Amino acid sequence: MRHRELHRATRVGWLRAAVLGANDGLISTSSIVVGVAAAQAAREPVLLATLAGLVAGALSMAAGEYVSVSSQADTERADLDRERRELASTPDLEREELADIYVGRGLTRDLAGQVADQLMAHDALGAHARDELGMSEITRARPLQAALASAGAFALGAALPLLLVVLVPLGVLSAAVAGSSLLLLTVLGGAAARLGGAPMLKGATRVAFWGVVAMISTALVGRFFGAVS
Repeated sequence: MRHRELHRATRVGWLRAAVLGANDGLISTSSIVVGVAAAQAAREPVLLATLAGLVAGALSMAAGEYVSVSSQADTERADLDRERRELASTPDLEREELADIYVGRGLTRDLAGQVADQLMAHDALGAHARDELGMSEITRARPLQAALASAGAFALGAALPLLLVVLVPLGVLSAAVAGSSLLLLTVLGGAAARLGGAPMLKGATRVAFWGVVAMISTALVGRFFGAVS
């Protein structure tokens, strides 16, 4: 029976994009609410700014992730194309290069040569991609997955402050958004740290701290430039 193990590294692609998107959606949209509410005495401008921030932020996250991860994918394809050409033109040199890698990892020269021969006979490009270039299925760039995860997570994170703008009285809106957002940021930070195998308290504190900084900063901007009497 084959022993199967679940490793946290398999989550690195979508987890990074999702956590970044959710945190950014919650922090930036909550900051918009706090800042605009500090400058306005009416609900409609706050609601409009929040909706605009949600849509613009989600699209921006998707575009940014797609472009960034697409660049990584382009680099991976270029490296694989080069390796494919080298395997076709100088297979002996490529075999020695692979063997040298295994010697550096602790194998004897004879055993390293045998391993290189067998792996190249099975899948030469795959062996060089994995052991020379450091590419694997786990780390492979997936632009569309990253873009969708970021956009969806941003919208989900922004949904809480948007809902509060609709439901909460304007007089206590800033306090309600700030308090609930900080609570959720703490939960998200701890959960992301737990999924990634890091200390939960450290992850929660780190995210909550920057949330506080962002909301205080936008509240000060709203007070300084706003028109609330």
